[in-house]
Amino acid sequence: MFLKHGRQPPPTVYTHWEGQGWKTGLKNYYDRLPAISEKEVRPPVWNLSNNSAGLSLRFRTDADEIVIKYTVSGPAAMPHMAATGVSGVDLYAKSIDGEWMWCAGKYNFRDTIVYRFTRLKKYDHHVKNIDYTLYLPLYNSVKWLSVDVPEESIFKPLPVRKAAPIVVYGTSIAQGACASRPGMAWTNLLSRQLETPVINLAFSGNGRLEKEVLDRVAELDARLFVLDCLPNLTGAQYAGAELKKRITYAVTFLQKQRPGTPILLTEHDGYTDGEMDSTRKATYTQVNITLREVRDSLLKAGVKNISLLTKEEIGQDIESMVDGTHPNDIGMMHYANAYAKKIREIFHDETGSTVTTTPITQRRDAANYDWETRHEEVMAWNKAHQPKVVFMGNSITHFWGGNPVAKVRRGTSSWDKYFEPKQAVNMGFGWDRVENVLWRVQHGELDGITPRYIVLMIGTNNLQVNTDEEIAGGIKYLLQQIQAKQGAAKIILMGILPRRNMESRVARINQLIIKRAVSRNIQYVDAGKLFLQPGGKIEEQLFSDGLHPNETGYEKLGALINRYLKVENN
Repeated sequence: MFLKHGRQPPPTVYTHWEGQGWKTGLKNYYDRLPAISEKEVRPPVWNLSNNSAGLSLRFRTDADEIVIKYTVSGPAAMPHMAATGVSGVDLYAKSIDGEWMWCAGKYNFRDTIVYRFTRLKKYDHHVKNIDYTLYLPLYNSVKWLSVDVPEESIFKPLPVRKAAPIVVYGTSIAQGACASRPGMAWTNLLSRQLETPVINLAFSGNGRLEKEVLDRVAELDARLFVLDCLPNLTGAQYAGAELKKRITYAVTFLQKQRPGTPILLTEHDGYTDGEMDSTRKATYTQVNITLREVRDSLLKAGVKNISLLTKEEIGQDIESMVDGTHPNDIGMMHYANAYAKKIREIFHDETGSTVTTTPITQRRDAANYDWETRHEEVMAWNKAHQPKVVFMGNSITHFWGGNPVAKVRRGTSSWDKYFEPKQAVNMGFGWDRVENVLWRVQHGELDGITPRYIVLMIGTNNLQVNTDEEIAGGIKYLLQQIQAKQGAAKIILMGILPRRNMESRVARINQLIIKRAVSRNIQYVDAGKLFLQPGGKIEEQLFSDGLHPNETGYEKLGALINRYLKVENN
């Protein structure tokens, strides 16, 4: 059960954890497999599925102290893995700029385990609460758990994210051995790096590509299946034909059950004593050769959507394992970084090397709207209405008008006149920067739709924190990502609108954007002349605050953009 202030919450509030694949049919509150599996899988697999590896809880609070209390059913530690990893919890916070922050807790491992997090900041600049993610133990089964905050504090659980998860079927390494704490397990690291749900179906010593487990894996509507089982398939009973049979069955079965879902096969990452023990080296070398042979055979047979993560790409070394087999935190980072790079390649969601080319979330305008909720609303709207015109940007777009409906709307008459008849969707998000739009592009907002036009107006919120080159380079990178998702759409790139006391800099950046970002496939439109006086200063009567247009300003902007939208009115 999940408790707050020592009281059981309504059953509809904390029903399930992030990273838990099944929403019904569970025997225990923290299980990773449905109850029906107890009669289907081998007992060791079932027992390990009671471990809470990969489960997390997201919540929002303004508390300056958070106390986690819980009990577990097994020993607190193992000889090669600390109690903080086997049985501990881990708490991360997220800034309004999307940056992860780790919280240090004082812990006590007794019959009831207690983690006490104190001196937590209550506010993040002007936002009066903080978002947290609590990770559960990796190698123990939770019996009950409570999260306590001061009575005067707000406490709001955040919903399980709706995005299709990455589903990992693996061994002790993927379950989390031997991370020092839950947040350092590579599946949890990966989830934070990619900002996407990851379901951990790894079973220590028992990741054997078994039909009974694959049956359950295939029930999940995954974005990607990861099969990382070779470390448990090195025994003589799996040599040669048997290993090929299991790999082939796993791939073909998942592709039959989930057509089109990519599958990532992972090589054995090796043993760090391999150069001293030739037998150990031969063991992992042979299974990797077999995996590559099967992959090549499947590709030649016309099987698509299968990729390979190699031992070399994972990059373990003599300092990255605890016992020659299981990664320490360095090894876990090697795994997570290699997986993140490979998965971004699979989905063509690569990142750049600068701030403005690295996708990230934000919550800077929390007083007006919830960023994550609007992301879900946009995708739901697109799925239901199939827009012909997509507007992407920041608050200048967000607070204009249209759907999904915003709390603040300053130009509804012009939006309704020019864009509503053209089946336009408003995908503006208040306080977004270039990198935030990049995140949204890479997390589904342009998927499943076929718009004729995409109107992009972004960059003004980067002026305070980025150089001109970073802004122009970020917009160029963003445009490339938009074109990768929507190659048939015509892109209208709006120059950054002039703003009070920054008119000259905005004009310079717009020229740089033209030079760096605009290609023959992109229509650049600069609305600056509509909003400037002859002397180069903004026309204050067209703005509500020197940045956002008022109704008159939106009318002028709407009429200009409308000239470039050749869409028949319905």
